[in-house]
This record gives sequence, structure tokens and C-alpha cells, in this order.
Amino acid sequence: MPSNDLVDAINQVFALFRINYHNQYYAGFSDLDLLNSAKRLWLSSLSQFAPETILRGARKVIEESEYLPTLNRMIRACQGDPEKFGLIDAHRAYVEACRAPSPKAAYAWSHPAIYHAGCASDWFFLSSNAEKVAFPIFERHYLKLCERVMNGEELPAPSVLALPQTIETPLSKEENAKRMEALRKQLQL
Repeated sequence: MPSNDLVDAINQVFALFRINYHNQYYAGFSDLDLLNSAKRLWLSSLSQFAPETILRGARKVIEESEYLPTLNRMIRACQGDPEKFGLIDAHRAYVEACRAPSPKAAYAWSHPAIYHAGCASDWFFLSSNAEKVAFPIFERHYLKLCERVMNGEELPAPSVLALPQTIETPLSKEENAKRMEALRKQLQL
């Protein structure tokens, strides 16, 4: 069941189209049944996007086209232009993720979304499976992260764990045996 926010966004999109493409809109959606069918189709097809993204896509379509958009055109508008956000296409991101040396967090990523998509996909999975198996998994995670970035979210940069300030030396066998005996007495074993 789609959220109320998503239904609201679709209704707002159609209201924007009615205002902007007046004659085309009424010619395309001549009766209420046709309009409701179109809204249901758009709702199911655009449900992968956040409501804000759908509205942003509608505004983009209105600014760029003098014709009432098709659903395909609207989907492309919702996907946005990742390059404006410093994102690369999914396949190039996949190649970057697969070629990055370990430790992955220390690598200079072209965008943090690639690192986070690699983490979500599991680095071992990516390195141990063929591209035809691993890429779709990576792509799904990466595109979700791209969507979040294009909606204004800032992904944290990978955090590199620092080495401890002091390195402790291991206990001798005798000291380990003494501590084990003291623990046994404490636990009454």
C-alpha cells in the first residue's frame, strides 16, 4: 500500500501538469476513469522514488518540455542527473569498488556512495562473484544511495580506524597461568 505522501505527490504532479499543459492535459485525460487509471499507473511506477524526488522531477519536466510527459520521461526526470551531485554511473562505480585496494575505508573514493554501496553489497561478495551476479546487487544499493544523495542527504566519508597509541605486549605463559588460576578461584571452579 503506497504511503499517503506518495499519493499526495502524484496528485500534486497531475495538478502541476493540468496547470502547465492545460489543453494537452484535458485531451489526454478526457474522463475521470482515464485520469484515475493514469494516476494508479504512475503511482505504481514511481513508488521507488521519494515524494520530494517525484515533485522535483515534475518541475524539471515542466521547465524542459512544452509537451505533456510520458511516464518514461517522468521516470528519467526523477532519476535526476547524478553528475551534478558528483556521482558516476553505476557500472563505473562498480568497477571502482572492485578495484579499490584494502583497507577500503582508506581509499580515496570518487564519492562516498560507492564505499557505502560496497559495504552494503559486502566486499567479499563483490570480490568472489562474477560481475553478472555481483553487479545487480551493487547497482541496487548504489542507486538507492544516489537517490538519497540527490534528495540532499550527505553520506559520511568512510572512517579509517587509527592504530592504538600504545602497543601492549602479550603476557608470559606464567602470568597467563596465574591469572587463569585467580579467575577460577573467583568463579569457584
